[in-house]
Order: sequence, then C-alpha cells, then structure tokens
Amino acid sequence: MNQTVLADSLVTLHYRIALPNGQPLLSTFETTPATLKLGAGEMLPAMEKLIVGLTIGSRRVFELSAEEAFGPHRPELVERVRREHMPSQEIEAMSIMEFVAPDGSKYSGLVREIDGASALIDFNHPLAGKPIRLEVEIIGAA
Repeated sequence: MNQTVLADSLVTLHYRIALPNGQPLLSTFETTPATLKLGAGEMLPAMEKLIVGLTIGSRRVFELSAEEAFGPHRPELVERVRREHMPSQEIEAMSIMEFVAPDGSKYSGLVREIDGASALIDFNHPLAGKPIRLEVEIIGAA
C-alpha cells in the first residue's frame, strides 16, 4: 500500500463539502468513508489535484473558488420550458426534475419558478457559482 496519494490511486477517504461559512452540504465523516479511483471522473479534477501528494492519515481543508469547484453560474443554462414538454409528475418550485434528452441521456434541472404554462428551469449544477470548502482525511491509498 502506498503512503502517498498518486494521480491514479484508489483512495479511501472521508470528505466534507461545505459553503465557506461552514454550512455542510455533503459529508462522509459521520458515515462510511468513500473509495474513489482518481482519474476515473468520480471526483472533480480540481479536487483530485488537491489530494494528490497527501499522505495516509493526513487531514486537510481547502478553499475552492466557484470556478475551481463547480464552475460559474451560466445564465444560458436557465431556460423556460413549456408544461407540455415536461414530465407529467406533480411539479413544485425549488424541486429537482429529471429530463430525458433525444439521445436517451438523462439530466436534471432545478425548477426555479412555475406557472400554468411553463417553468423556469436551471440546468446549472446546484453549486455552480458558489465557492466551497473541501475537507479531506486520507484513510488509505493503493
């Protein structure tokens, strides 16, 4: 077992993603640690770069700008969708809705507002445009 995380390591770690004010958004510290293969697209490339070179047992906190984390909020990814083009389920403002593209791929959007004719859907990542704090504890690397 390597003592240092490499760019292609299989890493077992605890992580916490939080807003800069400390509000936690996602954490494994209270549950089972995550095991991820670096370079396989399971983690944001910017986050992977931060943990490469860390040693087993180390615990670090990183601050990422919005651009480094989930990218800027892009206004062109917010669009109005007519009700007849939406799934037939009950739709509520501030809920996540899944859509199917013509090629069969699925993607999600946040319903920002809704009325009888259409809804304003935000297809940005929910954390786009927000800086984040990443805390990691490296448990193992192979």
